[in-house]
Order: sequence, then structure tokens, then C-alpha cells
Amino acid sequence: MHKRNGAQMAITRLIVLIVLVVNQSLVMFGWNPLPFSEEEIFEGVSAVATAVAAIWTWYKNNNITPEAEEADKILQSKKRTKKRNKNGGHA
Repeated sequence: MHKRNGAQMAITRLIVLIVLVVNQSLVMFGWNPLPFSEEEIFEGVSAVATAVAAIWTWYKNNNITPEAEEADKILQSKKRTKKRNKNGGHA
């Protein structure tokens, strides 16, 4: 699963890079291929980045999958054990 996800991410980064290089090359020759002002592009990119960051933060901070819930139980158990050991066996 991680291998496939890594390949998808690599392809996405490659596509974004190609679009950016083509766009920058066209700008260098005086042609603006995007029919938007720089301010509109900035606002759009900022909105998308904010939405992606919000969704990613929500996803990473919530136990959505059964595996994540099990991992959280294990983590909480280890924390309780560590706290007990630190307090000399008293919780």
C-alpha cells in the first residue's frame, strides 16, 4: 500500500513540476498562459493549501481506522505503565 501511494505521490509531483516548468517557460517569453492575475492565483493557491492542511490535520489527529484505534489503545496503556513506574507503582 505504501509503495503504491508513494508512486502516486511521485507522479503527482512530476505533473505539478511539468506544469510549473511549462508555465514559467511561457512567462519567460512574454506570454501569460494563465488568464488570472497574480493576486487571484495567490488567493486560489492559499485557499486550496488551507483546505488540504485542514483535512490532513483532521485526518492525522483522529483515529479513523481500526488500526489507528488499536495503536491508540496501546499508546495509552504504555503511558499508564510509564506513569505508574515513575510514581513508584502508584497511579
